[in-house]
Amino acid sequence: MGESDALPKGSQPEGARNQQEASRRVREMFTRIAPRYDLLNHLLSAHMDRLWRARTARELNSILERPDAVVLDLCCGTGDLAFSMRRNAKAQIIGVDFSHCMLVRARQKAQAANKAAPLPFLEADALRLPFADGTFDLVTSAFGFRNLANYEDGLREISRVLKPGGTIGILEFTEPAPGILGDAYRFYCRSVLPKIGGWISGDTDAYAYLPKSVGQFFRPEQFAALLKTAGYVQVRFRLMTLGSVALHLALRP
Repeated sequence: MGESDALPKGSQPEGARNQQEASRRVREMFTRIAPRYDLLNHLLSAHMDRLWRARTARELNSILERPDAVVLDLCCGTGDLAFSMRRNAKAQIIGVDFSHCMLVRARQKAQAANKAAPLPFLEADALRLPFADGTFDLVTSAFGFRNLANYEDGLREISRVLKPGGTIGILEFTEPAPGILGDAYRFYCRSVLPKIGGWISGDTDAYAYLPKSVGQFFRPEQFAALLKTAGYVQVRFRLMTLGSVALHLALRP
């Protein structure tokens, strides 16, 4: 990655001067938008977000179908990826997020979906997870990793809690290649999405930050390189929906 391609070590919300402020501002933002978060996810993606999560669950099915597997869904938000993975899974799945308000909604959805055995959702920081080394067979994250205050620290912490040979699966937005469709996508994300999201949520700052954070995040090839630098092996990615979403997969050696 050359100097012209230099990217921040982590998320950079407006006005944040260090990692602690970046983390605090992201938490506050998700607290504010939690009441309309699910509605806007589905609306602004034309319900494609459901398909992206379902495809991710299918890609990881060989792990999810194992009754002995333990899975961590990191930056789980209101739990949609965890629920997608749970649909046909035998593995134990745990969701973690540092936004209390998002977790309240995840727990409500879990209780409604399965009153006998709702999915567990825990409040914790992705950079300081309360789990022992080598706990999980799979760690996932859907559209939350790019909001971490430090990407390299996040990958190291995921590696720490993964078992040797465990899998990391990160689903993230990315910008499509230049061209008519890619340019149309960028226009929608930068000009249309912030207005609709700001109007419905009542938080224009949040829905200005979210598409901007996509533009600041790694391109798929760059993130694959970062995974390799962090020590992961068998690194690959799969693009979806005109290259606007990437599922990154790798193993802890």
